[in-house]
Order: sequence, then C-alpha cells, then structure tokens
Amino acid sequence: MPSSSPTPLASIFLSCILNRRLIPLRNSSIKFSLNSPMAGLSSAMALFVFLLLCFSFFSLSHSLRGFFIDCGSSAPTTHGGRTWQSDDGFVFSGINKNVTGPVLDPTLSTVRSFPRVLNRKFCYVVGPVFRTRRYMVRTTYYYGGVNGLDSPPVFDQIVDGTVWSMVNTTEDYALGLTSYYEGIFEAKARSITVCIGSNMYTDSDPFLSALEVVTLENSLYNTTDFNNYGLRLVARHSFGYNGSNLRHPDDQFDRFWQPFGNSSGNVTSRTVSASGIWNLPPSKIFETELKTDKLEPLELNWPPISLPGPESNFTYYIALYFANDHASSSDNLRVFNISVNGIKYYGDLNASSAGHVVFASQWPLHGLTNITLTPSPLSKLGPLINGGELFHLVSLGERTHAKDVVNLERVKESLKNPPPDWNGDPCFPHEYRWTGITCSGGSRNRVVTLNLTNMDLSGSLSSSIANLTALSGIWLGNNSLSGTIPDLSPLKLLEIVHLQENNFSGEIPLSLGNIPRLRELFLYNNNLTGEVPQSLLNKQLNLRIFPGNHLLAPPPPA
Repeated sequence: MPSSSPTPLASIFLSCILNRRLIPLRNSSIKFSLNSPMAGLSSAMALFVFLLLCFSFFSLSHSLRGFFIDCGSSAPTTHGGRTWQSDDGFVFSGINKNVTGPVLDPTLSTVRSFPRVLNRKFCYVVGPVFRTRRYMVRTTYYYGGVNGLDSPPVFDQIVDGTVWSMVNTTEDYALGLTSYYEGIFEAKARSITVCIGSNMYTDSDPFLSALEVVTLENSLYNTTDFNNYGLRLVARHSFGYNGSNLRHPDDQFDRFWQPFGNSSGNVTSRTVSASGIWNLPPSKIFETELKTDKLEPLELNWPPISLPGPESNFTYYIALYFANDHASSSDNLRVFNISVNGIKYYGDLNASSAGHVVFASQWPLHGLTNITLTPSPLSKLGPLINGGELFHLVSLGERTHAKDVVNLERVKESLKNPPPDWNGDPCFPHEYRWTGITCSGGSRNRVVTLNLTNMDLSGSLSSSIANLTALSGIWLGNNSLSGTIPDLSPLKLLEIVHLQENNFSGEIPLSLGNIPRLRELFLYNNNLTGEVPQSLLNKQLNLRIFPGNHLLAPPPPA
C-alpha cells in the first residue's frame, strides 16, 4: 500500500519554455512520488507533483498554430477568429455534402462524406508537420441528416495506422448537439494522417465536419511515452465554473474546458495566477473551484460518465489542478490527501496560491470514479480543487516499414487514378490495409504482394516498385498502364509477375531473366517490341508473351 506522504526521490532543475528553448531555473525542485495505487503495480504508474513557485519566464502570448480544415467546404472561410481552409488539398476521396437546416457554427454547414465500404479507410493527409512534435488532433461531427436517415452512422477514426476510437454521435445528434473527439499524438513523419473507416456497425456513409491539428508545446503531458501511446480525451473540466466552454484565447491551444459544478460543494470566484504548470492550463480555471472551508472531506464523482469495465484493462492519464484561494500563511494552510476510488493518489498536498498539478501517467480505472480530498491534521482550511483532465492511453499500432511506405507513395504518384484508399499507413490497422496490399507482419512489416488486377488503372509503373524488396508477387493485369516495364531485378524474392492486358511499350527488360525465383511471367496483349530475352527462354518459367505484342520470333533454343 502507498506510504502516508510523498517521498522526494530527486531534485532537478526546473525548465521553462521560452521561444521553444529550454531555460533552467536553478533554485527550484520537483518532488517525485512513487506511491503505487495498489500492491504489484509498476513504477510506470508513478505520480508526480510539480510545486511551481516561479514561472515568470513563460510567454503568455501564444498564437494558435496548426491546421484548421472545414470539411466539405469549397473555399476558405474566416470565423471564430481564425481562417478555416477548404479540405481539397488534404483529402482525395469522398464528396462534399451540405447540411440542411440551421447550424450554430459555419463549419457544421458542410461535411465530407465517404463511401461505405467495409474495412476501407479514407484519409486526410495533414502537413507538413515536425517529426517528434506533439499535436492535438480534434475531429468534429454534426450529421445533419446528410445520408437521408434519421440517425448518424457509426464508424472508426484512425490516426497514423492506429484505431483512435469509434465514432458514435447518435445520442448527441438526437439532442441537437455537435460531437467532437480529441487526442494527443506525436508526429512520426512529415505528415499526420487522420482517416475514417467503415466497420461492421456502419449502416450509411461515414462523414467528417471539421478537422483540427494544433501544434503543442513539448512540455504538455510530457511524462507520457508518446513512442508507444497516444492520449484520447475522456474528460476535461473547470470545476465550479458554470459558463460556456473555456477555449482559445483563454486556453492558448484551444483545448475545451467544460463547466463542472457540484451542488454539495461551495463555489467561489477569484483571480489567481498559476501559469507555470507544464500542461499550461488556462489561468481562468483557477478563478473558480469546488471547495469546503470546513475541515471535512470533499467528494466528487468525476468524470461524469461510467468508464469501461475491468475486462478492458484500460489505463488513464489523470491530471488534477489546485491553487489555494488564500495567500500562503500558517493560518491559511490547505493540506489534504487525495484518493481515487478509495486508493491513495497523493498524500499531504499543501495547496499554495502558486498552483499545482498532481498527475498519474498510467492509472487503472473502470466504472464510476470517486475523488475524495481529505484534510490532514496540519490543515487550517478544508480542501479545494480547480480542474481536471482525464485521457485514455491508446496503445499505438504497428507501422509499415518506412522504406516501403516511401516507395509505395512513389508508385501511387505514377498512377493517374490510384485506389482512393491509398492514404495513411499501407498495412495498418490490419483490417484497413490498402486495397491490393498484403503484408508480412513480424518486426519489419514489409509489403509482400501487390494485386491491382482489373482496377481500371492508368499512368505508368514507377521504377520505385523495384525498391519494394520483399515483394513475391505483382498482379497488375487488365488495366491501362503505359510506358516501359521497369527493371525488377532487385526483387530477389519475386515469383509471379502479371502485367498482361495493358499498354506497356518498349522491349522486354533483359533483367527479368536475372530474378532467381521468378516462375510465372505474363506479358501478353501489350505493345512490346524487340526480341524475347534468351535468359527468359532458358528458365523453367511459365512465360506468356503472345498474343498482342510486336515481338520478333523467339530465338531458337541454345
């Protein structure tokens, strides 16, 4: 069981961010507490409290940076203090639809609608972004009856090859409300892909109303292992606040802080500066709180939803925010213990007016959650709380080998009409891999076959296909591909090549005879000329080059 008070394990330099540079503040310390919520849990569930006494180096002026996309719009628009871009340059499939009836926000008047095809994803490619930089991704949905049905479809949303969440806006739409989903992800490449996919529950075309990808400071949520996890927002509230959502400019990253009241607590207002917490919450959340001045426990049930059951094995990032509404003195001490569902979360927090965040990087929760703040014997005043954030830790899926991704993109660029779902990660999620692709699995996740037979493709076949060195089969027959056949000799594992019924021209490459495992080659009904390479005639090969080409008679056997 956890000890009764936090154990200081280290003192380190506290760093601020100023113009994206780290500046050490040498006389500050950070206390680390390894209080475990129950016996047997790993130290990865360590709690950290940051007692922030001096952060005047933080720049409070922050312009919102990122991509703001009005899905389905045909032209840029300006409203809400920012310019929203048309989605034409970010997505290459789907159609624009107009929402009938009045909407509260202009971005809700149009949607991008995608075809309902089981296990096919359609992606927005957003960039350029900075690799390893952290971004907030927010998707907004308002159905507006665009499919002609009374209720909206249910479908998946995917970020960079990982199913982020299922989208179910049915309840919100029945109440006339907009739905939004928010996550925090680290960019793994020069772009972030946000995809929509039809699953077994999808009964009409999936859609998207708006997409935002906002640049974050790297101090935010920085104890999360973003190499292996993303964060999916469950709840974010300003306690004791009863107005509309707090957002930009109060929150410099335009995070939404919803009001959360509790009739059993006392609600007061004041002005407190607490700008130095690493997650950079808006100072306005510290103007209200839930509190009691009596020396008695303060309880709240938060978040106001029931979380999935224990069989899910979900873990959560929890951040709770505190700032004393009295000047620090021996007569105004607010010292209390924090427990979550009866398990000690943090002991003897001395809440000062400078502001604190107490957070857990991985904490198991399920069902309804109860937070109890219990005054310690040292306290002169009762406990209080100003805000909270709760995220579900999303395990990131695997990714296709980077070399294969680059070269498949080059193959795609050489096609005039590539398959509409050729965006995002080619192999992942498994159920949403690209049309015509099969993948190896294992540690390297290579593309092993390419089958786009009878897909009405036109354009040429890029020489970059020869860099997909795990390929064992290429099936591109019955299309309208033109140009020359590239050198495929680097593909040492290649066994089958079907390029028949196209418009390829030029000579049959001599190098095809140098592929050691090649056992089947179909080239008939193209516009090929010249001689048939002797190296192909000498192989034990199922070779079909006639009819339909303009080849010289095959040379006699050697």
